[in-house]
Formats: sequence, C-alpha cells, structure tokens
Amino acid sequence: LLGAWGAVIPFVGPYFHYAYTPNTTWTWTAARFYLQVLPGAVTFFAGLELLVAAHRVIASAAGWLAAAAGAWFVVGPLLAPLWRSDYIGTPVGNSTNVSVEQIGMFYGLGAAITLLAGVAVGRFSILCARDVSYAQPRTAAAPLPAAESTASGVDEAAISPEDGSAQPRHGWARRGHRPIAH
Repeated sequence: LLGAWGAVIPFVGPYFHYAYTPNTTWTWTAARFYLQVLPGAVTFFAGLELLVAAHRVIASAAGWLAAAAGAWFVVGPLLAPLWRSDYIGTPVGNSTNVSVEQIGMFYGLGAAITLLAGVAVGRFSILCARDVSYAQPRTAAAPLPAAESTASGVDEAAISPEDGSAQPRHGWARRGHRPIAH
C-alpha cells in the first residue's frame, strides 16, 4: 500500500493541493518517474511478492528490494539537485504544507517502507523451530547412561519412561514439545 501511495500521489495530489511543481494532475515528468513512480512500483511489487512467496530466499530478496526502494524515496530527492537544480520541483503551499508534503511524499514514506522491509527481511532471515524440525530426520534419542545424565546436568527424574530419552525440566518440555537437537 505504501508503494501504491508513493507511485500515485504525484498525479492525484494536486486535486488536494498536495503536490510538488508542476502542481497539475496527471502531469508526467522524469522526476516523478525516477523519484516516485519507479520506487513506488518496485515497493508495490515487492510487497505483493512478500505476501505470496512460498520460499524464504525469494521473500528475503523481495524484502531487500523493498528496502532499497524505500531508501531511494529518502535519498533520491537529496541527490536530485546533482542532475539539475530544479529537477524535483518545489513543494506548494505554506511552510506547514511543505513539511507535510516532503514527509508524505518522500522522507517519511521512505522511512516507513524501509522499516517494514527491514522487519520482513529480519523475519525471513532466521530459521524457525519448525524449519529445523522438518530438515532433521526423525530418530528416537538413545537413552543416556545414569552416569552421563547426572554429569551433563540432566535430572534423572526427567528421563521419559516411554522411550528413555532425557528431557530437561523446562515448561515447554512438560507441555509435550520435543526439544531440537543441535
């Protein structure tokens, strides 16, 4: 949604006096394409990919793509004067409107996109317990001899009578979850 906002707002913003010059609706400029439409479209499609990705690597790549697009929303307007001094245009309105336009069209939008993309990348960068349990073969643990169980810190009373495997006395072990072997 943030990507769609970033791509569409330069064209519909002038209806609400929320624009950069030229403040006419549906006016296409190179600055609007490179600084708003392109990163907005990249963010939009990366967000769609994050929603439907079935593989963690693809979802992580989509998250990084969205993070780069969000960073471009922040950095692009700062680099625009290198191309041409009036490349981006000027925000319309009084000083309060100018601040709101800069935040809503570039800096705040880019920061929000980068934050959400960072959360997505972080989520897909870790292995969850379910991923590890699917990757490991299901084998029954061999019972530990009594001397090893006390030396390793496992309480002998915590040895399961069904299969003889040692279970630590943690809350998750009492609830029936199996520990993950490392």
